[in-house]
Amino acid sequence: MSDSCFERGERMLSVDDAAAALRELTPHPLATERLPLASLLGRVVAEDIHSPINVPQNTNAALDGIALAWSSATQTRLEVIGESLAGQRYEGKITEGQAVAITTGAPLPAGADTVIMQEQLAFGGDAGNSWVEIQRPKAVKQGQNVRMAGEDIARNALALAAGTRLKAQHLGLLASLGCDGAVVYRRPNVAIFSTGDEVTAPGTPLPQDGIYDANRFSLHGLLVSLGCNVVDLGILSDEPGQVEQALMTAADEADMVITSGGVSVGQADWIKHALHDAGRLCFWRIAMRPGKPLACGVLGKREVPFFGLPGNPVAVMVTFLQFVQPLLRTMQGEMAWRQPRLVAVADDYLSSREGRVDYLRGVYACDDQGQLHVRSTGQQGSGILTSMVAANCLIEIDTARSMVKPGETVTIQPFES
Repeated sequence: MSDSCFERGERMLSVDDAAAALRELTPHPLATERLPLASLLGRVVAEDIHSPINVPQNTNAALDGIALAWSSATQTRLEVIGESLAGQRYEGKITEGQAVAITTGAPLPAGADTVIMQEQLAFGGDAGNSWVEIQRPKAVKQGQNVRMAGEDIARNALALAAGTRLKAQHLGLLASLGCDGAVVYRRPNVAIFSTGDEVTAPGTPLPQDGIYDANRFSLHGLLVSLGCNVVDLGILSDEPGQVEQALMTAADEADMVITSGGVSVGQADWIKHALHDAGRLCFWRIAMRPGKPLACGVLGKREVPFFGLPGNPVAVMVTFLQFVQPLLRTMQGEMAWRQPRLVAVADDYLSSREGRVDYLRGVYACDDQGQLHVRSTGQQGSGILTSMVAANCLIEIDTARSMVKPGETVTIQPFES
């Protein structure tokens, strides 16, 4: 990371400035490994993949019917001289007045350039003298119902670019090329822990002044969904020495360290101070809601990225999505990834405050005319996790707006992306 990042010091950064600081912090992508096809779902391709074959390999029929040379056809009743099946081509050549029965996916015989569907044909004759009559010949167009060799992917063409996160359809594509595996970036190892004497692990009795640790499990789910290996270090008490030691130990073993809680200006918040001793602080305050206190920096000699997220459960998830997610995607080789944003019409009043970015929990849907609409999920306190459960997007209100009125447009970030 450049020194300029740390010169930001105690200043409160805009969301854009914080994103710029993260781009300075971004490390190189992780090491690569080759995995078999069945293990590639969710992984990011580390090198361009070019097709070793034409797909489809042969010019073939798009449906069942007959193949013929329509370019030279002078009659509508043709001699049927054989058949071409998927996986078993007709080896002869078609001449004028001849046709070959053909099934979907079967290679076109030599001399054929057109396929006429079964429903447009009338067959007659016997095994030794078969013929076919073309119904509605004026509807036939030369080249119809033919899939050309290589029309999906030509031999040596780019099939998948490096940086592609593989979904089910990508695995099918690789299989169609005959690829039994690919080189991908390895999964990041991310260490997480929660802080605070009041934080209690689920499944244990809740003290009178305690709260259950929701943040660690939200983070675990977010990280796993991004293809990370999670190192769960549990809950640490508000002890400076313990927090600092945990940070240093995690930095020796992980590619990123994430904590929740302990980053505000409160007297018992140790993360920010421990980071000064265990690493270097980049920034810790952002002009946004929820999520204003967010410590960001690096740990140890390897300068492992570190995020100290807020303690409130909604703020944890919002700051993760805005700042941690882009860095993790870059570490996995998704260099061109950007947060997907859509524009929707607000159905109710959405309050904000000028000078900061507000991220409200919302529900968006499409009306009968194809227009996206969005409404808030109700109370927007950063501790109200049920508002996140009810939402399918974040509503992003920029720094210039203090209110969004019904009927005005607003930017949304869909969760499914």
